[in-house]
Amino acid sequence: MNNDMFTILIVEDDKAIIEMLSVSLQAKQYNILKASTGAQAISLLGDNDVDLVLLDWMLPDVDGTQLIGKIRKFEGFQYLPIMMLTAKSSEEDKVKGFDMGADDYMTKPVLLKELDARIRSLLRRSQGLTASDELIIDNIIINPVQQLLTIGGEAITIGSTEFRLLHFLMKHKNRVFNRSQLLDEVWGRFVAIDERTVDVHILRLRKILKPCEVDKYIQTVRNMGYRFSANTTS
Repeated sequence: MNNDMFTILIVEDDKAIIEMLSVSLQAKQYNILKASTGAQAISLLGDNDVDLVLLDWMLPDVDGTQLIGKIRKFEGFQYLPIMMLTAKSSEEDKVKGFDMGADDYMTKPVLLKELDARIRSLLRRSQGLTASDELIIDNIIINPVQQLLTIGGEAITIGSTEFRLLHFLMKHKNRVFNRSQLLDEVWGRFVAIDERTVDVHILRLRKILKPCEVDKYIQTVRNMGYRFSANTTS
């Protein structure tokens, strides 16, 4: 992976931390942009092609989780990789970060080697998709390149985590995955959150699919996990 092709936006108000991150990532040949407020971050995102955002939770003008929501509302940023870097380390904080749309979550102090590994993992996930990754099952079409889900020809609004979860299950249709496997494949192997988080997102995914009468495809296999069943009959 040629790092000089990628631009990372660091959103952090602590000058010492932003300098440390900048020096470390520039040494890895990433292009770096810096913002100390949410407003600056939005402005830089509008003027530059950004491939990944490193985001602090506590910013002077906005809560980091709220900023994720603002970013996701802009066209083209719905699936921009966002990693939270924060001193907030409780299970509840991590779950809130993911629920608000973060793709990964690290607590401070940050281990630079681990940060680099997580960044590379997120970039591979976001950049490694091709047209061949489009999946069609019955009237469900999911296109990860365009980040588009359509059911019966209608575009469906869906969160980034639910999108990745649905794409993974459809890609491996009829195969059962336990919660631990889904956490590894959808959230990432470095993420340490409770397996019950998977249940929450499965419920959200079913709720999204229910109005289109395709929630039946997401099945619970007792004492095992979940699967996308392509053999469902009406």
